[in-house]
Amino acid sequence: MSTPGLGPLTIERRSGSEPIRTRGETVGRLDEFWSWACSDLANNTMRGVLAEYLVATALGAATGTRSEWDTVDIRTPDDLRVEVKSAAYLQSWAQPQLSKISFSIAPASGWDAQTGKTSTDVLRRSDVYVFCLLHHQGKQTLDPLDLDQWTFYVLPTRVLDERCPSQKTIRLSPLQRLSPLETDFTGLQKAVTTCAEETPQAVSWD
Repeated sequence: MSTPGLGPLTIERRSGSEPIRTRGETVGRLDEFWSWACSDLANNTMRGVLAEYLVATALGAATGTRSEWDTVDIRTPDDLRVEVKSAAYLQSWAQPQLSKISFSIAPASGWDAQTGKTSTDVLRRSDVYVFCLLHHQGKQTLDPLDLDQWTFYVLPTRVLDERCPSQKTIRLSPLQRLSPLETDFTGLQKAVTTCAEETPQAVSWD
């Protein structure tokens, strides 16, 4: 039996100017917290969130707010479901060599934020995967906000289901052998649309 009043929060987009306060006194601002918490765009967590935002921006799906626990990373205005994965050669910490590129492609159970319930079906729920590679290899000039330093690989999810049904990760070379559409940021929307057109829409995986 569920407790009344514990449904999902309605999250409104914030501007950054909201005050952090105690006893009516302002002690900081939200954008100061964002700068403190989110300035390292090269670490795995924030780079992944940035990659989702870049893809959402390209697809016209960056309004509102990011949903942390949806069954897919992005839902476009025309109901396309997009999973976003990111990787990079460079990390924010000291590293003895460039990182090996690997993306997660593991099928998973789905959790519904609206109901708080988990689906027992383990599968990939998107229509399309976008693999975002921060390909730049010069540590002193790395800038994740420079979109010329990114390459995007777009693949219909059904290809992963057919060729890598239970595989959990994929390296760059095997991914390229699956013939994804490779593009820069400016061609990302077209690449996703092209892959979506190759994907049957009759089956719902939510």
